[in-house]
Amino acid sequence: MHPTTAVEQITHLYRTLETSDDDAVSVILKVRGETCDIDCLHCYEKRKEAPGGRVISADQVHVLPKVFPGRPLAVELHGGEPLTAGKEHIAGLLKALAATPQVKRVSLQTNGVQLDNEWLDLFDAYYPELEIGISLDGDAEGNRWRVGYDGEPTYPAVIKALALLAERGRRCGIITTVTPAVLGRPAEVLDRLAGFDAVTSVSFVPCFDTAITRPTPHTGRRRPASRTLQRAALTRAGGPAWAITPDQYTDFVLAATAHWITTGLFRRLKLSPAVPTIRRLRGLGVSFCHFSDMKCDHVFTLYPGGRLGSCDELPWPQAQLTVLEPATSPADITTAQRRSDLLGQGRGLMTGCLTCDYRTTCGGGCIATRWRMNLAGQHDAYCDHRIRLIDGTAALLANPQHPDGARCRTAHWRPTPVNRMRDVQGFLATWDNPAASRQQAELRTSDFGNINTVGLPGTQPADDLDPAHPQWADAIEPGIKPLVYHLTSRWNLVTYDSCEGHHYDQPGRKNQTREVGILPRGSAEYAATAAALCRAAQRCERAMPSAVRLLIARNNLTCENTGRTHPVLDLRLLPATGTTATAYFAALDQATELLAAALEAERPDGETGCGCPAWAGTLPEPLPAA
Repeated sequence: MHPTTAVEQITHLYRTLETSDDDAVSVILKVRGETCDIDCLHCYEKRKEAPGGRVISADQVHVLPKVFPGRPLAVELHGGEPLTAGKEHIAGLLKALAATPQVKRVSLQTNGVQLDNEWLDLFDAYYPELEIGISLDGDAEGNRWRVGYDGEPTYPAVIKALALLAERGRRCGIITTVTPAVLGRPAEVLDRLAGFDAVTSVSFVPCFDTAITRPTPHTGRRRPASRTLQRAALTRAGGPAWAITPDQYTDFVLAATAHWITTGLFRRLKLSPAVPTIRRLRGLGVSFCHFSDMKCDHVFTLYPGGRLGSCDELPWPQAQLTVLEPATSPADITTAQRRSDLLGQGRGLMTGCLTCDYRTTCGGGCIATRWRMNLAGQHDAYCDHRIRLIDGTAALLANPQHPDGARCRTAHWRPTPVNRMRDVQGFLATWDNPAASRQQAELRTSDFGNINTVGLPGTQPADDLDPAHPQWADAIEPGIKPLVYHLTSRWNLVTYDSCEGHHYDQPGRKNQTREVGILPRGSAEYAATAAALCRAAQRCERAMPSAVRLLIARNNLTCENTGRTHPVLDLRLLPATGTTATAYFAALDQATELLAAALEAERPDGETGCGCPAWAGTLPEPLPAA
């Protein structure tokens, strides 16, 4: 037997097509290749070696069920601009798709310039359920990179199309490319898009084009005015004038998400990537490939001439798999995928996810973007952006009224596999009522010092006690008492769990780390506590013994009675990377003393400003180094 490779271990993050015979697949039909009636300066399609002019035929649509037998198909008419194929041709495609039972969903992505009553009548006649997506980069200023070949803005024409959709009772989604033209104005841009009656969803996509240095080629003697504008935009140092960095994108998205939540827009408008991020934070499934395991192997792009490739965001022609013909078989597709160097490189990039603490929530992100950024030496910047997106969204869910919490780079999303309490609200009520009746607790101690109801090592059932309980002191393990007592008596917080850490030194038994869990009574207390913990962490960070690292973890506690999740904060003293268990446990008490001293200097007094250097005007005075 050959040893298992890292690539083989990532099947739970990147599922191949041959893993299942009934997985759904997405098929993007580039109806006329890159041919388009406008000339957006940041268009990625026109940068490909994919000549247009021809069209995808209805006969090719009929081949799809043979290539993907038994699989549900989601089909998107795309471009360039698909409507440049003309009404008769689009009618034929829609008719073919409507006659294919495997096709469960059909969408059209358009720039909206050509949309009129005749087009909408055609959609109603041949595919009434057609989902319409329009590319619009926010308001008029944000849309500045979308122009005609004459260099004139397309915004007025798109606004007319949106008004027509509303008049006809049609709904649509908006894809907004985030460029410098919208940075710093997330609320304004989102409000503008939400103001169109036809719009029910908005997807913010990043323009990570800093590595683009060459203008898009053009044919003919005269250079269109749009290409002159593009050349001028390419003179900026650090990439094209339309490009942004991952950090800029994350700042924009988090601010937009905060506005979406606090204004109640979430009640009528779906926002991406906010919604898939929130679903993953809550442990729910998503269909969005950036957050799921159904990535590039489940996304196909068909170009005119039968050129079939993987996701359209991957570079072309490297992404081409085969030429689609009536005789093309499912085995031809999976064989081509296995032989694809590009897909192999994409899967290989995910091997780093195996040791990442965010892997179950992040899902690995967009492989095409990771591939491009890795090529540009910016792979770490992409992963950092995903981490910030998850951490920031978790903070906003806990307290959207204090969006500054989303900026904190000290508190990180670290869910525990099983974090449950029978009755969270009852526990909180008892905690704050010393006169409430309290039942006798079952306390037993293991040979390793674990205190729980069964007296066994490891994670075991334990009664939920509070400071007014007569057995409170006996229920807390000695090593963690300084932190528990400080948090409950000095900071007046509720702790829901604690562990002093246990060194088992036994094969097959994982050591336990020192930690304490905090259950905020409400969102305001959560925000103030998270900020105070961040400031305390900044105070003691440099003084911590080298064998120990402090983690402030954002987590959820699930109430078994109601099923509701409650945002919690966990203080964890963890082994530093590369340290031995012996060194870690030898340094734990010193680390605990340092942390307790840092907590003594702070209070969760309503101040929501954290201690992160990127945001704090004055950092807390650090403790002396160990």
